[in-house]
Amino acid sequence: MQPAAPNGYSAAEVAASDTAPSQNAQMPIGVVLEIAGSGSQIALDLERLNECIDDEDPSVALAGQVGSQIKIRVGDSWLLASVRNQRKDRRTNGGILANIDFLGEGVEEKLTGRLRGFRRGVTRYPIPGAMVYPATTADLKQVYASDGRANVEIGTVYPTKDIRAGLYIDAMLGKHFALLGSTGTGKSTSAALILHRICQSAPQGHVVMIDPHGEYAAAFRQTGQILDVSNLQMPYWLMNFEEHCEVLLTSDGNERQVDADILAKCLLHARSKNRLAEQLGKITVDSPIPYLLSDLSNKVQDEMGKLDKATSSAPYMRIKNKLDELKADPRYQFMFSGMLVGDTMTEFISKVFRMPGDGKPISIIDVSGVPSDITSTVVAVLSRLVFDFAIWGRDDKTRPILLVCEEAHRYVPSEKNADNSSVGRILSRIAKEGRKYGISLGLITQRPSDLAEGVLSQCGTIISMRLNNDRDQAFVRAAMPEGARGFLDSIPALRNRECIVCGEGVAIPIRVAFDTLEENKRPASEDPSFVELWNQHGGEEEIVERVVQRWRSQG
Repeated sequence: MQPAAPNGYSAAEVAASDTAPSQNAQMPIGVVLEIAGSGSQIALDLERLNECIDDEDPSVALAGQVGSQIKIRVGDSWLLASVRNQRKDRRTNGGILANIDFLGEGVEEKLTGRLRGFRRGVTRYPIPGAMVYPATTADLKQVYASDGRANVEIGTVYPTKDIRAGLYIDAMLGKHFALLGSTGTGKSTSAALILHRICQSAPQGHVVMIDPHGEYAAAFRQTGQILDVSNLQMPYWLMNFEEHCEVLLTSDGNERQVDADILAKCLLHARSKNRLAEQLGKITVDSPIPYLLSDLSNKVQDEMGKLDKATSSAPYMRIKNKLDELKADPRYQFMFSGMLVGDTMTEFISKVFRMPGDGKPISIIDVSGVPSDITSTVVAVLSRLVFDFAIWGRDDKTRPILLVCEEAHRYVPSEKNADNSSVGRILSRIAKEGRKYGISLGLITQRPSDLAEGVLSQCGTIISMRLNNDRDQAFVRAAMPEGARGFLDSIPALRNRECIVCGEGVAIPIRVAFDTLEENKRPASEDPSFVELWNQHGGEEEIVERVVQRWRSQG
């Protein structure tokens, strides 16, 4: 029985596909000029490149072009490298100079001269004068089908038509990943594709996705649990003290510190009235112990009553008024309802983290209906629950959780946009420490330059679609490993639904054309057709009426 190779190939299929290499593949296309640590310079023969262009093998046809792979013989091994750039050699007529980045090495098969057993990294460098050969599709199949780790297929490796592109799940999730791409490049559909493939390969998984625009409910209606303001029922008492301050305190500067001290004292008192607190003995202001909003409000009132005439009652009034406002506003009922005072922490965590999953390994948390002033706090609470659950579950070796954050630049902004919010701090902490506790972070954003630099640099796998902005391109270039430089230059030239993947999740940096996702698995992120919709008429009055009705009854 043949052992299975990843990315959908059995060892037999790989062997069968290794038909005799063409004449072009067996003849050198250039020579090594100089060697440096991570990359080198080679000279290419223009005549040979033109001969290769008509080759049937698409990998050989692209030999020597920017972003293509070439190989260099070193003893009985092949060294694989990526072409970073090209320029004309003024000293020779028809010569081309190119810089290359080394990707890894494999053994040369004695009978056929092909590359086998590819490994990342270089142990032995070539010497100047060594010949440069085109890498064939058969070689690349060996590179992408190099080991037997669990993987998910997401598309086809460019420029080939039949090599499947796979992501190694453990390596990608174990060290976090980021999906980047300008608006309109197919980012949401690609994110849905990757998550669908992960859920198919791990039907008992635990994935939590924060969806700020309500796009992904359509994509995961069959395979996931959809939670929004109508059914989330997130208890307010799960917030820690910092999150309480974000929601209840309206003051700034020195006044904020005064208000925070009052809130801490009253909140601890309200929590300690619960029977759970009596059983536990010692609790803190951060302990997730249920309390009544009326107890908190009454304690603030009592403390205000004890004031002497000289002390201002303004801080107490600010907290009390904000509490009354939250209780009365129907938009906040999903969190601040009087019905949420019961101890439902176990049920809430089981529901959100999919434990047990009941065949639905992903929960989509649609925060588009959450009032904008507390959206970041809601995301902070959910993210912190993931982190705290993992920390307190260390001894039980709890199941790993993947937390995916769409529009990540809103929650972990760069220093110049930083708003000092709790969500930025908790997501940064997950990025730095999460993998020790079995938490994986997936960040999706169209503005990587607005993302905190330290967070992006913690992502071991970067999946970059087309980026139109120069600043974004430079930011991603700085975060990606050295060997991907040739690929990075093609980021502005990528088509829709194409990406560059580099880092832990792949054997070597690759350019991938994503698979087409079935209609019923796509997110609701299609751009409206202006021409089509502006040519329709009739029924506008009813549409406006229905919209106004929904607008008014938003609670």
